[in-house]
Amino acid sequence: MSHENEYFPNMVTMLELIWGDGYMAPGGPKNVARLLRGLDPAGKRILDIGSGIGGPAFEMARTHGATVVGIDLEQPLVERAEADAAKHGLADRCSFQTVVAGPLPFEDNAFDIVVSSGAFTQIADKRGILGESFRVLKPGGSLSCYDWLKSDGEYSEDMHYWFKVEGLTYAMETLDSYAKLLADAGFVDVECDDASAWYRQEARREYELMTGDLYPRMVELLGQTDADHFVEDWRAMLVVIDKGEMRQGYSRGRRPA
Repeated sequence: MSHENEYFPNMVTMLELIWGDGYMAPGGPKNVARLLRGLDPAGKRILDIGSGIGGPAFEMARTHGATVVGIDLEQPLVERAEADAAKHGLADRCSFQTVVAGPLPFEDNAFDIVVSSGAFTQIADKRGILGESFRVLKPGGSLSCYDWLKSDGEYSEDMHYWFKVEGLTYAMETLDSYAKLLADAGFVDVECDDASAWYRQEARREYELMTGDLYPRMVELLGQTDADHFVEDWRAMLVVIDKGEMRQGYSRGRRPA
């Protein structure tokens, strides 16, 4: 079955307004630095799963000295990333390709590092993507990811409402389940860190910006209807963040040498 694109142009515009040029997940360059912490990325070949419009890949190349291959399910995002790589003079160090769900189109032991920021959140087959990440890593290589997570138990009505407003596919895990999934895939030195307190503050700041100084610019770029839609999206997200139902975390593991 062909992939149905979920990130429409106004959504991409909104995410860049709130998270920075080229970024479709929070944290910007600081998030990239945290993903790569201690991994010595200079001169390494990195696979960015769910690379979106390329912001993290460009940061990994420019600031951290890596060569990056980005993959995404959505062709318009890949086309934008390719164009921006050329515009920034990074086409020799950042390449992008559209993929289909399932096995990764790379040989075994092809990458030093695999990263993902927010993409695993939307992949139902966590065992499959973690197993593929393990396969394409060189022995001794590392996987590092940032994800939106859930708390234990069933989704509340507030979570279901936020999902409806978001309009995106989510397949959330708990942080504890990530640790088990990584170990089951063969990773060692597994680390899972809760970042919920950080993003709770960030999301509040973002909402205040959207309902204040940023709002006229949102209306100008997105139109009144979409601007108000995204304000409601963030309000609904804050509800589930403040309740501790929607959480955030960093997970990593290493393929044994």
